[in-house]
Amino acid sequence: MTISPFDTIAAVSTPFGKGGVAVIRLSGEEAFTVVDKVFFPMGGKSLTDYPPRTAVYGLIRDPEGGDVLDDGLCTLFPAPHSFTGEDTAEISCHGGVLVTRNVLEACLRAGARQALAGEFTRRAYMNGKLAMERAEALGNLLDAGNDEQVRLARAGMNGLLTRSAEGVYADLMNVLCNMEAGMDFPEEDLTEMPIGEIRATLHRAETSVRGLIRTYRTGHAIAEGIPTVICGRPNVGKSAFYNRLLGREAAIVTDIAGTTRDVLTDTVALGRVTLRLSDTAGLRESADPVERIGVERAKAALSEAELVLALTDSRGDDPETEELIKSLAEQGRTLIRVYTKSDLNVPTHFPDDGIPTVTLSSVTGEGFEALTRTVESAFIDRDLRMGEEAVVFSARQAAALRETATCIATALENLDAGLPYDICAGDVRAAMGELGLLCGREMRQEVLDEIFSRFCVGK
Repeated sequence: MTISPFDTIAAVSTPFGKGGVAVIRLSGEEAFTVVDKVFFPMGGKSLTDYPPRTAVYGLIRDPEGGDVLDDGLCTLFPAPHSFTGEDTAEISCHGGVLVTRNVLEACLRAGARQALAGEFTRRAYMNGKLAMERAEALGNLLDAGNDEQVRLARAGMNGLLTRSAEGVYADLMNVLCNMEAGMDFPEEDLTEMPIGEIRATLHRAETSVRGLIRTYRTGHAIAEGIPTVICGRPNVGKSAFYNRLLGREAAIVTDIAGTTRDVLTDTVALGRVTLRLSDTAGLRESADPVERIGVERAKAALSEAELVLALTDSRGDDPETEELIKSLAEQGRTLIRVYTKSDLNVPTHFPDDGIPTVTLSSVTGEGFEALTRTVESAFIDRDLRMGEEAVVFSARQAAALRETATCIATALENLDAGLPYDICAGDVRAAMGELGLLCGREMRQEVLDEIFSRFCVGK
């Protein structure tokens, strides 16, 4: 099947399953023509005879045999006043699986094409109805698993990051125009900005960009989640700790050392932070080939973790784990020492090494609030006013901003070295190109494919 951005597309926009109502959405130049072959108002008039955005009651029929499939409502949203910016129709029918499928298939037989994942949102972006930041934030909103993710997504949909980036873009454009004027007509001295002002503007732009980059640690912790590894010796309480964080019995807990052989993964909200948790096999030398594989996988997970929760039994010394903690600290890794089983024993001495340490019990839950505060303090900037300030929340955004900052810094270095404006202008132009990727002014096809493929089919 040939896919064209000009096709009229259709998809179920509500979850499949037994429910009160299902919504089938259509969008494209022929959306009204297609729905006219399927939906018949009870008043005998055509759908287009009713005012736009009016829910009309009628029968839904098979366009080929004329059989009645269901009754329901249909609403038309003429372009450009729709989510996608195209003519859009939404049919609301009863929410049974079979009924919903039959209505969708009727729309496809009437001339629509099955929508791809995220295709409605992609069209909204392509038609200028949705900025890239808002599109990404909408994806986060749909995937949100806790209130903090919802708040961050709503802030992104307000376009705060785009507005901040556009302000920097405007400053760079002003600098570039002055540089190019000086390059094209050097004898006329057409530049309005003296070299000192150009430097000051570039410094201000770099400062703004680096300020945005600093928000990524918080945005990443909330929206994308922190890859987190639970590690320690066998039988130190890792699986019980993992289960307590998840709020369910996901890992087997026994008194037998080495019960966990593989890496168990899940995602959990801990306060304002999202943790992409991995519970790993106990770290020790073993003659068991299966356990050895588990230990190797634990070490591999450790190498990729952004946060390490190093568990040690509060009832005794654990020199192996302390050596691991020391090694990770020397690498500059973010880690927290966790004394477990505080219901059996409370340690009275803590190592004086500056590493955050908490004591808790996975049986009683004591100490988990302290763990939450410790994790939040490592990743959340409490000075950030969520919803009022721009926050970078995706790796793509952070990468574009880092490249922008690098290009601006290079432009400043070249200016200070007395290099010609044409070289400096190239650096400024490159910085603007990176900001264009952030704002959605310029987007590569593969980036668009990656972003919108994460959406469900009906969005």
